Amino acid sequence: MKNKLVKLLLPSLLMMVMWSCKKDENQIFLEGGTAPTLKASVTATIPLAFASASDLAIKLNWSNPDYRFTTGISSQDVTYILEIDTTGANFTNPNKKSVSISKELEKSFTQSEINDFLLNQLVLVPGIPHNIEIRVVATLINKSAPLPSNTLKFTVTPYAIPPKVPVPTLGTLWVVGDASANGWANPLPAPYDVSQKFTQVSTTLYELTMPMPGGGGYKLVQENGVWGSQYHMLAGGTWEGGDFEKKDSDPQFPGPPSAGNYKITVDFQRGKFTAIKL
Repeated sequence: MKNKLVKLLLPSLLMMVMWSCKKDENQIFLEGGTAPTLKASVTATIPLAFASASDLAIKLNWSNPDYRFTTGISSQDVTYILEIDTTGANFTNPNKKSVSISKELEKSFTQSEINDFLLNQLVLVPGIPHNIEIRVVATLINKSAPLPSNTLKFTVTPYAIPPKVPVPTLGTLWVVGDASANGWANPLPAPYDVSQKFTQVSTTLYELTMPMPGGGGYKLVQENGVWGSQYHMLAGGTWEGGDFEKKDSDPQFPGPPSAGNYKITVDFQRGKFTAIKL
């Protein structure tokens, strides 16, 4: 009886072993790749000028990383992330510029595009030389198996451009709304005409620190008592920040969720505002 049972089970066991071996043989593993080599059409300095804004600033190209699997060279699509950051930040700056590029092995930028990255992404001061670094990172699906290239270093001097949002005509700006102690009364009476008035840090930058009760909302008025020339938040913003424009319209800027002292920064050059709890 035992011999008959063994004879019956042996073929099944052999099939299971063969299937298991075949399954192991079919597994595909990444064996590696070669970090891309990045090159540029210019060295040392990237030319930038308002008069030649539409001209080529820089053309970048890089080699294929040739990802290798146990089945051979990868046929998967490779995505490249082009990164631009300030020197010394080692591409960890939260404001670094990242450009996603699918499959292609080159990318060109005009002077206005690079200038926009420097002013609005890296928030660099115009008219002053700055040191930046550029690299490209190759990745497979879901940004897996990253391979960073060599790093290229450049000196750039961004040029000033007209602000994205018109600056206050008289250089004055106030907060009005129930996210403030004053409420929606406009014009603001004393002492709120002083305590809720912004400080003009520069032609395009305004700052205000004030207590906020939590909740509610507010608008920004450039003339005390006048709604028609106000600024309002654009859709998509939050109490912590977003984009804004000059227009007598909604939505309002939302107040923070909890009471406390907050610093509001309004950047007309970039068309952005931020609010942080102190």
